[in-house]
Amino acid sequence: MKKHMLSTLFVGVDVSLRSQHAVMLDFFGEQHASIPFPNNVSGASLIISEIIKHATIIKATHVVVAMESTSFYSFHLCNYLFQSPELAAFHTKVYCLNPKVTSAYQKTFVDVDKDDPHDAYGIADFARTGKITSEPFQGSQFVALQRLTRARLHLVENLSREKSYVLTNIFIKFSELAAINVKDPDSPFSNKFGATSMAVLEEMSPDQIAYASLDELIDFLMEKGKARFTDPEAKAKLLQRAARDSYRLEKALYEPLNAAIAASFNCIKALEAEIKAVDKAIEKAIGGLATNNYKCLLSIKGFGPVISAGLIAEIGFISRFSSEEKLAKYAGLTWRKKQSGAFTSDITYMTKTGNQYLRYYLGEAVMSLLKNHNSEYTGFYRKKYDEAIRFKHKRALALTSRKLVRLIFALLRDNRLYTNNKERMKAN
Repeated sequence: MKKHMLSTLFVGVDVSLRSQHAVMLDFFGEQHASIPFPNNVSGASLIISEIIKHATIIKATHVVVAMESTSFYSFHLCNYLFQSPELAAFHTKVYCLNPKVTSAYQKTFVDVDKDDPHDAYGIADFARTGKITSEPFQGSQFVALQRLTRARLHLVENLSREKSYVLTNIFIKFSELAAINVKDPDSPFSNKFGATSMAVLEEMSPDQIAYASLDELIDFLMEKGKARFTDPEAKAKLLQRAARDSYRLEKALYEPLNAAIAASFNCIKALEAEIKAVDKAIEKAIGGLATNNYKCLLSIKGFGPVISAGLIAEIGFISRFSSEEKLAKYAGLTWRKKQSGAFTSDITYMTKTGNQYLRYYLGEAVMSLLKNHNSEYTGFYRKKYDEAIRFKHKRALALTSRKLVRLIFALLRDNRLYTNNKERMKAN
């Protein structure tokens, strides 16, 4: 883009649900148009005509269109302009920019009104001054898969939120059961949201458990747990101990609490079922898309269909990125240097201005590698965990994710399968 700056028309678009505004600048900052248009096909056709008209007037050979990635409002216009055969003649590049970046730039305009024309001007000027560092829009090939992988994250976040919420009601009803860590040997259940634990919380009060006979409690646990407990008597004793150590409530409070807990459990079950359904849809969708890239990522032990699809959906074509540093920056896995004079701070903060969905799936991928005991990444994570002063897990996870970016970039760039250090040593 920089080679053709003098002969480029820069178009900034402020996008909203129903209306949009475009401002067109040449390289020298002269404004050639400021046009409102509706956010529909007719409006998109209008702005294409205006872009061609003004590009012809200034004899531009290239066009750069920039807009903020504002929720989903910019998607249709971005894709429409990208697919336009008329704009292709001007080597048009369309950019969806991070609103945080453009907003910070527009604050440099002193004493300027905050309205659509001025916002569009700021975006156009941002492009004109060569401050765009992101990759241009590459089409909608990965959009369908992306909608699935992002929907899955949305469901997972709702599930996590619902589980956190129901724990408050569980603590009020059964304080000791809520407080015990499931990894503690005194915990009667390995999963507070398992079928048996849910049945206990929905159907019994701490008093009923505390004063029930051991045989009755064992029978209840075996029925609800489908006879899967290896030592049901020990579980029953632990449950009774937790019940006896829990605070007691007035009897009138138990029925409303049971109803609230049951409602949350129903939501949790529904969300878990929907996540499984989306997982199947993701596996089906990825099958016919970027097959080679998918196989490359699946070759990493611990990378299943969901993690691989989530990474591919956000990365798209690896050719968009000239280096693994560019890919890491796109994911927001970069750290700001904090220095003044001879002082350099040991505490640096991650930018997080990149693609949050890609960052999430990289984090999930790292956790999966740790669970599968990948020696290379487990050792690196442990080293960074021990080095960290604060936020040990978060810092180690972020740094290990950054290391993983290098591997993913190399595999996708070279179109090859993964071999770990042990396998490479055996091959040699």
